[in-house]
Amino acid sequence: MKKPLIRIPYTTRFPPPTLIPSTTSTIPGALAALQTFLSAPPAHPHLPASTVLLTGAGLSVASGLADYRGENGTYRVHAAYRPIYYHEFLSNHEARKRYWARSFLGWSALRAAAPNAGHYAVRELGRMGVVNAVVTQNVDSFHGRAHPEVPTLELHGYLRATVCTSCRGEFSREEFQGELARLNPVWDAFLQEAVAKGVLGVEDPHARGAAGVRMNPDGDVEVPGAPYTTFRYPACPRCLGSSPTLKDGTRGRVEVDNDGAWSPTSNAGVLKPAVVMFGESIPEHVKVAAEEAIDGAGKLLVLATSMATYSAWRLAKRAKDRGMPIGIVNIGGVRGEEAFFAHLEPDQAGGQGVRVDMSTDTLLPALVEELRNSSFREAGALPEEASQENEGAIFKNMLQ
Repeated sequence: MKKPLIRIPYTTRFPPPTLIPSTTSTIPGALAALQTFLSAPPAHPHLPASTVLLTGAGLSVASGLADYRGENGTYRVHAAYRPIYYHEFLSNHEARKRYWARSFLGWSALRAAAPNAGHYAVRELGRMGVVNAVVTQNVDSFHGRAHPEVPTLELHGYLRATVCTSCRGEFSREEFQGELARLNPVWDAFLQEAVAKGVLGVEDPHARGAAGVRMNPDGDVEVPGAPYTTFRYPACPRCLGSSPTLKDGTRGRVEVDNDGAWSPTSNAGVLKPAVVMFGESIPEHVKVAAEEAIDGAGKLLVLATSMATYSAWRLAKRAKDRGMPIGIVNIGGVRGEEAFFAHLEPDQAGGQGVRVDMSTDTLLPALVEELRNSSFREAGALPEEASQENEGAIFKNMLQ
């Protein structure tokens, strides 16, 4: 019996936000409100003064990656798009061929992309002592690259590795990509030609569409008419060397063809991306770590996400239930956001909550500059090393 597909949540637009305070309609007003939000004393005696960030796909748009629900997001531009479901990937060899073929083409673009000014602004907020942790829904690993010293929890996993569905061993995605190229020389030639022509480097999704290519947020590329059924992928090297024990206690069977590609006569040794696929549960230890990140801070600042997924929304609700002030910076509406700003005093300037309808890639670097030049330092909120001239110069260049 075919398992029913899970509904993708909230692919349509949320209602437009109510700006809080109303002065956040301008950049100076938004910066002033965010400064007030970050510098305000804890809302309750039991809360620490630090801030935890909850980030989403919109933060990486300036790096050339697509998001899901933004103006040029996948659900806007490609209305028929749906991600592969976890149970499909586990049970369907043909679905895995299609997934890995598309991911093979998309990996080069993701690998070439880099953190943007928004990610580096988060680094500076961490150095200032304003932000103590980041929980991200993104799987591109840009946070870790931009600010390894600021703790980051990747709520939905990461694309930089593959994981075996049988033995749970992790393996380098870079090495996996090399194996895909070896097993699929015609596809590799097509990829090299696409890279040489710059097709996979085009940031405008409409331009990609004109070139016959569609790139999606999780690093896969759709090419109309591509022969996905010919694609091959490798087996887990660990399970190939030593058959794993399956959940029912029996020994798994891992077989490959003459070139080392996984054979459908196998019942184990399937590699998947180390991300939480649609319909897959977040590991319990990750859930606990995310809750601890919320509980270890006194404020929550949500950046570039509509929180359409429950895994993100429940963290914001947890923050609200703890009495933490919440700030949201996102273009467009956010799931259930009115509940996060209920009962705010009408004349509050941002200390109790902030809602900004702007892009993070320009606003966050500007916020860092404002904090450097504000009375934040006079109040002793910034460590001395954060004011070094060379660091300030970096952000001046970002804003030019």
